Amino acid sequence: MCTVSYIRRNSKTFITSNRDEHIARPSALEPKEEVINGVRVIFPKDPQAGGSWFAFNENGLVVVLLNGAFENHKRKLPYEKSRGVLLLEVVCHEQPQELLFQMDLTKIEPFTIVVNQGNVLFEFRWDGEEKHHKMLDANADYIWSSSTLYDQQARAKRATLFQSFINSGSELEGKSILDFHSSNQQDYENGFIIDRETGLKTFSVTQVISSQLGTHMKHLDLRNQKEFNARFINENLTTAL
Repeated sequence: MCTVSYIRRNSKTFITSNRDEHIARPSALEPKEEVINGVRVIFPKDPQAGGSWFAFNENGLVVVLLNGAFENHKRKLPYEKSRGVLLLEVVCHEQPQELLFQMDLTKIEPFTIVVNQGNVLFEFRWDGEEKHHKMLDANADYIWSSSTLYDQQARAKRATLFQSFINSGSELEGKSILDFHSSNQQDYENGFIIDRETGLKTFSVTQVISSQLGTHMKHLDLRNQKEFNARFINENLTTAL
């Protein structure tokens, strides 16, 4: 929920996320399918709050969360609902954009949500006072870094590293993108894999690949050295074949 990239190449969309948390927080449960409001959804579950930072549904809708909006904020406890629980409400809704527009977020901590389905790419930010939203070019490349953990200088450096990776000539596939997200340039404070003295650590790297064949999630649990995979197959394509 603290670093997210979006890349589309050769009819495939790659959305990859690093989750940074304090070591006192438990690891997420492996990605599994659940039915929420009648919709099949796959996501790694946070056992503490019951929500998630990354989820996709049977219809190819992918939703990913980052903490904070534009700049770091002062917390105004108590909050009414976990941002991860809010994400699960969004991913099972027929009109996720409209739901976010209509939601009363006054008692929700600031966040950024990226929504993708096919050729629709949408960014929504809640800064604690106002909602900010914009449509993005689904054929462009993007990276987001959480404003709660990375200051403006660190975010700019990460964006530069991302652009260098895009321009490097490397084949942009799932593995190479995961490898990029798993590097830190020996910078344990602001690299893509962090291990700060404060106890903040990168728990996992999660990736969703969407294509005509369906949607596949790979979840790398870095704390427990485990890998999990889960997917929805495009049944209409399978039937046609």
